This record gives sequence, structure tokens and C-alpha cells, in this order.
Amino acid sequence: MTALAPARRRQVVRQSLSVGVATGAYGVSFGALSVAAGLSVLQTQALSLLLFSGGSQFAFVGLVAGGVSGAPAAIATSTLLGLRNGLYGLQVSKMLRVSGLRRALAAHLTIDESTAVGVAQPEERAGRLGFWATGLAVFVLWNLMTLVGAVIGDAMGDPRTYGLDAAAAAAFCGLLWPRLKSRDAFAIAGLAALVAVLVAPRAPAGVPVLVAALTALLAALWPEAHRDPPPPHHWADEREGSDR
Repeated sequence: MTALAPARRRQVVRQSLSVGVATGAYGVSFGALSVAAGLSVLQTQALSLLLFSGGSQFAFVGLVAGGVSGAPAAIATSTLLGLRNGLYGLQVSKMLRVSGLRRALAAHLTIDESTAVGVAQPEERAGRLGFWATGLAVFVLWNLMTLVGAVIGDAMGDPRTYGLDAAAAAAFCGLLWPRLKSRDAFAIAGLAALVAVLVAPRAPAGVPVLVAALTALLAALWPEAHRDPPPPHHWADEREGSDR
């Protein structure tokens, strides 16, 4: 497999870090909301480190703040939202080709952003670099900003006033846009976005994303829908032992 040129590596790393900063910054909001819901700073940090799935975390805290009796409902809701990460795993496992502890780490870092950056790269090696760099950047910054939000959340007020809630969504849309290469792709994306907007006012955090993803999946199964070509690394049969 041909090694990535230094300029190409820097391009992928810059993209990964920009997504990591945009997403990680919103961890401030989770930390502040979690403490306001009644969780301690230690509980908040443990939830962010171990669960590490933004939508599931917000849903869990939202249900706790809403006075849901008992943990089962909160756990069930956050688990349902986390199912999308399992679908992402099916997508990235062919690209990463890892096993053992690296496979466990990859599973923990398989989130919206790392998957999007990874599969958006035209080269398999760049896809792996994008996945790992984005996953680690988001993990470190998300947990760091979660701690900041939990400690000083009351002093800084509502993080949404700073536009942090829009930053992560904007970064994700920036990654999605280059993949929309046909009228069907635009139509499916528009339909999924419309469904998410309609569901958002009436559903816990993270549910609109799940519903939108299911909408896009069902629409893509339409027999007459055209298919955008997948990134080259999805069909490349490349093997290199040092990358496993």
C-alpha cells in the first residue's frame, strides 16, 4: 500500500482536529447539564468517559432531570440511541481491520464524527488515519470540556448562548456535503433533515438523529434509488500487516 504524502496526512489531521474541536467544545454543555440534573462531577465524568456517545449521554441526563423513576428507562433510552454506533461499526470494521485491544478501542471511538471523517476519505490509509485522529481528538476534548462544564457550568450560564450546540452540527454537515453527488442523495438527505426537524421538539436528545438515520436507510432501499459510488477504500482489497 502506498504511504500517504506528508501534505495529505496534514490535510486529514487538520480535518480531524477541526471536527474534534467543534464537537469537543460542546462537552461543556453536557457537563453543565449533567451537574444541574443532580449528578456529581465524578459521576458526570465517569458517564462521559465510559459511555462516550453524545446523544445517549444527553438523553440519559435529560431523563434524570425530568424525574424519571428508576434507572432502567434512562438506560434503555440511551442504549437505543447507541445502536447507531453499532451500525457505524459495520461500516468502519472493513476499513480498520483491527483485532484484540485495538478492536475494543476502535469500538469505543466509533461515533458519528470519527465514522464520517474516516469513510469520507478516498484512500484507505487516509480513512484509517481520519478515523483514529478524529476519534481520539473528540474523546480527549469532549471529556476535558465535560469536566470544565461540570466544574464551572453555573458560572458560564447556558452554553447554547455561545453557539456551541450549532458548532458540532455544522462540522458534521460540512463532512456530509461532499458525499451528496446525486439528486437522490440530496432528496434523501433533505427528507431525513425534515423528519429530524419535525421530531426534535417532541423527542429526547439524540432521538431525532436516530429517526433521521432510519428514514435515510428506508429511503435508500427504494428500488429505483440511484447509488452514489462508495469511497475507493470500500472496495480496495489492500492488505498490510503493520496496519493490523
